Amino acid sequence: MARTLVAFLSGLLFGSGLVVSRMIDPAKVLAFLDLAGRWDASLAFVMAGAVLFAGAGFRLARGRAAPFLDERFRSPECYAIDRPLVMGALLFGVGWGLAGFCPGPALTALSLGRIEPLVFVGAMLAGMAAHRGLDALAAARGRRRAHAIRRFEQARGG
Repeated sequence: MARTLVAFLSGLLFGSGLVVSRMIDPAKVLAFLDLAGRWDASLAFVMAGAVLFAGAGFRLARGRAAPFLDERFRSPECYAIDRPLVMGALLFGVGWGLAGFCPGPALTALSLGRIEPLVFVGAMLAGMAAHRGLDALAAARGRRRAHAIRRFEQARGG
């Protein structure tokens, strides 16, 4: 119960921060990204504040054996900078630059009742479903290929 409450309050704090900083306004975000035009640097202060706050959290965590509400720290399983990571980062950046939304602010902006975040979130969910489907197809194709190779090797007597 405590974990659920902390997760809810953390999400509420995060969403409130997005609203207060106006990161849910695509025009504000696009003005921040427009370095060659009428650049609005105010979101740089928001991001710097987030980095400082996260840095303090990481520093606090460094001296602990486990988080407050879990039995151990959970690290990423993969640290490789590979093609899927780079392509995903590029796609994220291009999408952010074109639409002025990224997932967190878009979900928060749904509360405004405007069509833009609804379209963005719909497209984001469709993209996630397409990725999941393509990933499943690739995995099935890999399993079929491995099975065919095994059958071939058995037929050869190897």
